[in-house]
Amino acid sequence: MSFTSFSDFLAMGRHGVFVWSAYGLCLVVLLINVALPLWARQRFLKQQARRLKRGNRP
Repeated sequence: MSFTSFSDFLAMGRHGVFVWSAYGLCLVVLLINVALPLWARQRFLKQQARRLKRGNRP
């Protein structure tokens, strides 16, 4: 498939809205799949640090 201009490429033969929204949705899902485990790890480490601190009290 050959496009004559960049706007034709973005329009994708009048299917651009569907194509680019699918790419966008896929990107959002991938970012969520990366962000949630990182956030959970941070939360876990903070909880463990608090437990350790409480356990060392005299």
